[in-house]
Amino acid sequence: MPYSPLLVKPLKKELTSVGFKELLTADEVDAAMAEAATGVTLIAINSITGVAANVARPGVRIALESDGKHPDRLFTVFDEQDLEATAQMRGYFPDIPPSHPSFALFKDGELVYFIPRHRIEGRDAQQVAAALTDAFEEHCQ
Repeated sequence: MPYSPLLVKPLKKELTSVGFKELLTADEVDAAMAEAATGVTLIAINSITGVAANVARPGVRIALESDGKHPDRLFTVFDEQDLEATAQMRGYFPDIPPSHPSFALFKDGELVYFIPRHRIEGRDAQQVAAALTDAFEEHCQ
């Protein structure tokens, strides 16, 4: 059962305020992933968890504020709220077990990098930012 939209609104805003486009339906996910067929796209699977609040969202914001290369597109789904969109997004990386929060990086429609929850837990925001920045440097133009 989804959380109250009032509860998750500020958690979503932490990502949309830095350029992520929120995907709410399966159709929106499919349209976004059609765009991801070219260039580099970062997907954030957002979550209400403490690890999302304290590490994942701050980490991705730090990475996107850094100098250097960045993805062409930023999309996000919210795991415990937008169930249809999240399930549809996970269909684009079916070999990876569900994980939230997590980050998926696509280049020309192909998954090239993934950070699951177990690689976010136990780290701090700077370490997650460094991992994302390294992935951006490797895969972005």
